[in-house]
Amino acid sequence: MAPPTQQLSKADPVLGALIARVGPLKPRLPEHSELYPALLSAIAHQQLHANAALAILGRLKAACGGILPDPAALLALPDERLRGCGFSATKMAAIRDTAAKAIDGTIPSRVRARRLSDDALIERLTTIRGVGRWTVEMLLIFTLRRPDVFPVDDFGVREGYRLLHMLDMQPKPKALAEIGKAYAPHRTLAALYLWRAADEMKKPSTTLSKA
Repeated sequence: MAPPTQQLSKADPVLGALIARVGPLKPRLPEHSELYPALLSAIAHQQLHANAALAILGRLKAACGGILPDPAALLALPDERLRGCGFSATKMAAIRDTAAKAIDGTIPSRVRARRLSDDALIERLTTIRGVGRWTVEMLLIFTLRRPDVFPVDDFGVREGYRLLHMLDMQPKPKALAEIGKAYAPHRTLAALYLWRAADEMKKPSTTLSKA
């Protein structure tokens, strides 16, 4: 079987030109191996600068002996303690629901998650308060390392495709989902390269050739 980059290049020669120029992408090490702490981190980061979110999580760890609290410990924390860490009322409700759904089994362990499809995990995890499809797709890509996830609602993925293919407008999510079928079963890798394309075009001196 041909390598994933070769299959992507055959499916989309324009993307292939980027792959040939950039070469292999350096894998990003996951911050968390399990979904429960990854979800806590994702919720803390929503609508905040990364440094502010990390400060909130740091205060939460400090309040719990230097580690993120397990689900039972988090549910036992009073609202005043969570507010003191910097969580808003909305995020407090979200992380408490995350803890409750970890306890009731809605959030699987990494081992159990291996037996669940991407769609099954999206269906389960989007029942958590404050957690949408995009958040789960990021966990599938960066925490669980799923190989065939294509987050069509992501601005960077759509913008990378637009810039790479020299389009006037970003493709709509539904249209990009159809386009992305050609990248299967390596849509995660395609998304990573599209993010790379979007990042490169932020640099004034960088151009991407359509050839």
